[in-house]
Amino acid sequence: MRESTIMKIHYGTALGAVALVAVHILFRLTQDFSQSLEYESVIANYQFLPYAGMLEIILILLSIHGFNGLRVILLEFKQGPSYEKAVSYGCVAAMIAVIAYGSRTIFMTSMGMV
Repeated sequence: MRESTIMKIHYGTALGAVALVAVHILFRLTQDFSQSLEYESVIANYQFLPYAGMLEIILILLSIHGFNGLRVILLEFKQGPSYEKAVSYGCVAAMIAVIAYGSRTIFMTSMGMV
């Protein structure tokens, strides 16, 4: 994939993440802070499917944005085709692992398995 396309994805994920994290913060402000951190409240949030879906989208956006940013930083340190390929594949693998583990947590909690 061309670097310009990757950077457009990077900027798009940043904008999407800022918007959804703002909604997430506004949702948190509807309750007292200490009350919003209580176990029952947190579980209720995960079991509210639209909110759990939004958390899943935030997870995906932030993972893509964060690991692409890490990839760019690592590519600034060193150049070379084999290094660039290793860094790119490593970041994609780490991103997939984070999304898979986070999604597992969201799905298990929303289905009441916790």
